[in-house]
Amino acid sequence: MNSFEAPLLPPATIGIVGGGQLGQMIGSAAVAMGFRVAILDPTPQCPAAAVAHEHIIADYDDAAALERLAQVSDVLTYEFENVDPEALDRAGHHSAFPQGTRALRICRNRVREKDFLRQIGVPVADYQAVLDIERDCADFGLPLVVKTAEGGYDGKGQVVVDSAERLGAAKQLCLSAPCIMERLISFQLEFSVIVAGNPQGQYVVFPPAANEHRDGILYRSTVPAEVPASVAKRAEEIAILIAGELNLVGVMGIEMFLDGDGRVLVNELAPRPHNSGHYTIEGASLSQFEAHVRGVCAWPLPQPHLIAPTVMTNILGEDLPEALAATSRHPQWHFHFYGKEVPHPQRKMGHITVVSDLATRGEQ
Repeated sequence: MNSFEAPLLPPATIGIVGGGQLGQMIGSAAVAMGFRVAILDPTPQCPAAAVAHEHIIADYDDAAALERLAQVSDVLTYEFENVDPEALDRAGHHSAFPQGTRALRICRNRVREKDFLRQIGVPVADYQAVLDIERDCADFGLPLVVKTAEGGYDGKGQVVVDSAERLGAAKQLCLSAPCIMERLISFQLEFSVIVAGNPQGQYVVFPPAANEHRDGILYRSTVPAEVPASVAKRAEEIAILIAGELNLVGVMGIEMFLDGDGRVLVNELAPRPHNSGHYTIEGASLSQFEAHVRGVCAWPLPQPHLIAPTVMTNILGEDLPEALAATSRHPQWHFHFYGKEVPHPQRKMGHITVVSDLATRGEQ
């Protein structure tokens, strides 16, 4: 893991593995700060191409392409977990890579992730790796959720087993990939926090966002989350603990549950900017994307605070025509469109952010 003796200053080049919307928004923040941006992505017209000074068109697991990206960059980062850690480590020898791959290796596998959290004393739902789905379900008890150990997002790669009739679907999932089973939590609230760190060991936590999912996809995040002060404090403590144990550099999203007994449980970690943190672009004093750039470039991190109550809503492919038509009717809305060419159903095409008391009154 190569880092800096002093903060990296513009016009240095930040190399981003991945050219999706997260890469686009990291790149936009970097360009606004005076940096140059290079990306690696197989799609010529990917969202981040609009802000990149250089675009290496290649697959994410192309080791030679990763090395080329490192050679033209002063620092490397990534926008998603599905990149080969070993290839990234090799590329890191050609450039500064203060994030390293430890968090990536842990978070890309749900069993390793849960084991790590349990080992450092962070509460999680009961879980176990699936060996024999019928026997394990009988021993573990229902209800539970079966997930692929790797991959899967936005509700893909998981099956809720709340009756014997659902066991067949879980069997099919387990035939396709190694899986984990987790106790299905009855929760009061699903929420998340964003934590950012730099190589100097400084960590800051953003206000918790309450999250609403539809069909497994994040639909809306509302900030501030309506949780007691003690819950917000506990969430911050957990985030700082995780960040410290991982020597976190850059941004991490931490998904949490507030269960029926008032306990805070960690659901999943994402070692990069998180969809629920998009509200920070307009709604906070520091965006998660600037925080990420500051972190990987070894800049100091100011403590972020909420500017006003904020709601962020995702725009999926099926919602795009209506969202575009609404732009002229709602000048107080902040529209973000990612530039994806094909608006497939349930594909994230953009998001809308509303900042001010309008957000909490539901005028959106």
